[in-house]
Amino acid sequence: MIDFEEELKNFQPSMEIKEAEKEIQNRDLTDMTDILRQLAQAGNDQSRRWEQ
Repeated sequence: MIDFEEELKNFQPSMEIKEAEKEIQNRDLTDMTDILRQLAQAGNDQSRRWEQ
């Protein structure tokens, strides 16, 4: 029978996982909030052009 507690003590994550974690954390990901802000800014810029 497998002793899960003992297996967990011996577990070491692979280097690939650690590298992937660092890459994911270091990326500047665009989310919906960023997209909505860009659209709102573009709309404001466009409306200012029409007012001039």
